[in-house]
Amino acid sequence: MSKHRGQIKIGITGCIGSGKTFVSTILSKLSIPVFNADFEAKKCMSKVDFLKKEIQNLFGDHVYKNGILQKKVLANIVFNDSKMLDRLNKLVHPVVKQYFIDWCGKQNSEIVVKEAAILFETNSHIGLDKVICISAPENIRIKRVIQRDNCSSMEVRSRMAKQFSQSKKESYSDFIIINDGVKLIVPQIIKSFKNLGLMYEF
Repeated sequence: MSKHRGQIKIGITGCIGSGKTFVSTILSKLSIPVFNADFEAKKCMSKVDFLKKEIQNLFGDHVYKNGILQKKVLANIVFNDSKMLDRLNKLVHPVVKQYFIDWCGKQNSEIVVKEAAILFETNSHIGLDKVICISAPENIRIKRVIQRDNCSSMEVRSRMAKQFSQSKKESYSDFIIINDGVKLIVPQIIKSFKNLGLMYEF
């Protein structure tokens, strides 16, 4: 059970390269607890035994080597097969959702944040009070991912195609923060919290 009965849960989402983690890091520095769903998903696939077994049954024993998840092997499968990606998500995200619920109950904060790249795509927004979308122009997003992951623009676009478009994510969200390297982030965070009716002393 949450230490705060009226705990407010905010989702942070956005397309690949939009800067979700950058914004979440700022929120963390402002003493707001952040749950990184993508990081937790990878952790679950590496540490939760029953989930590992289900993934092996679905994709084959070769996706784990000496009990260690072979991320590149799995990525090569799911990023080239949307049906297999969907099946993987259906295995992993219920586990991550329960982790989030348990995590919320341990936070001594009236406001908590859940960061997830595919928040709407997996219905992980259900149960959240508000969602903020982090947005940036496509050319900037592609450039960021190329630099971060040392990959080609074609690979980035392929990964983008597996997610909702930026405009779709924005339409489902309650507020938008522009992370284009020009507009200041903190004033937008403060404004979004106020516009969402959240009173928080930054």
